[in-house]
Amino acid sequence: MKKVIFLDRDGVINDSKDYYYVKNENEFHLNTHIIGSLQEYRDAGYEFIIITNQGGVAKGLYTFETLENIHQNLKNTLKKEGIEILEIYFCPHHNKISNCICRKPNPLMIEKAVSRFDIDKESSVFIGDSQTDIQSANGAGIKGILINENGKLPKIQEIIKIFTN
Repeated sequence: MKKVIFLDRDGVINDSKDYYYVKNENEFHLNTHIIGSLQEYRDAGYEFIIITNQGGVAKGLYTFETLENIHQNLKNTLKKEGIEILEIYFCPHHNKISNCICRKPNPLMIEKAVSRFDIDKESSVFIGDSQTDIQSANGAGIKGILINENGKLPKIQEIIKIFTN
């Protein structure tokens, strides 16, 4: 079984202070600490999955193609640093436009990943910057870690400590 760190995208992986909706590749900027943190987690045996709401698709602010390009560029950038992303799950819906079962805080995207990748929920965590991330994690039976928007990710020792308490 895989140990996975689930990550929210906007505000965790990329800087969200200037763009609530990242509408193109030029607006997507990695948070300065992210690569070092992911390398640390990787070295401790964790793999990575991104879980993100992308309601800008439903609002017509960007297309599926643009979103896929942003995600492919993210994967390529991280791969150059020795970091592999197993998958990026995203919800393209917006609750003000339509109801869906995949949008966080619903746990469906996490549950799909757990099933597909044979993930050990007992040794996996979700790092997010909002209560909806934590609710989604809890709903899927995964421990959630709340960080500040664009804040530093916890050190690996802090994550390991969660499982020893």
